[in-house]
This record gives sequence, structure tokens and C-alpha cells, in this order.
Amino acid sequence: MAKKSPPVHPGEILLEEFLQPMGISPCRLARDVSVHPRRINEIIRGRRSITADTALRLSRYFGLSERFWLNLQARYDLEVEKDRLEGRLETEIRVLAVNQLAHARG
Repeated sequence: MAKKSPPVHPGEILLEEFLQPMGISPCRLARDVSVHPRRINEIIRGRRSITADTALRLSRYFGLSERFWLNLQARYDLEVEKDRLEGRLETEIRVLAVNQLAHARG
């Protein structure tokens, strides 16, 4: 079986799909969106998540939806957790039976 590739951090997408092709340095981006350069550097190194605040700033700057940035982060977080919990959820959590769900709704 082929080994699954690791999830792509949103910072990698920010760097490779936006900053590098557009010739924008991380420092310039930080200045232009009014955040400390450390925030951008940590994001592009995969050490920091894209928060709602950062998503709003990036969406305004690049003319994209803030949901684009938040969805990248959510997708990354889900993939990381799926990898971390691989196999455990199936053994730890029993699926709720349909008849129990109908009864609960009453």
C-alpha cells in the first residue's frame, strides 16, 4: 500500500501559491496586512494556524473569501487529527443505532 502524503499546511499554500509567484516577501505581506512579521513567518513554516483574524486580513489583501483561508486550515487540522487518531475512533466509539436516534428525537 502506498504511503499517504502528509497534509499540506495552509502556510505552504500561502507561500507557494501566493507569495512566491507574486514576488511578495513575508515581511511585505506582514506590513501590508498590519501584523507582526513573526505571525506570517510562523504560518508559512507550518508552526502557526490561520486564525479568523488572519483569514480576514488575507482575504482582504488577496481578494479572496475569508472562508477560503479558514477552510484550508480546517481541512489541514482534520487531516492531522485523522492521522493521529487512525484506527482509534473505530475501536473507542460505537456508532449510534438508527432506532436509538429516532427514539432520542422523540
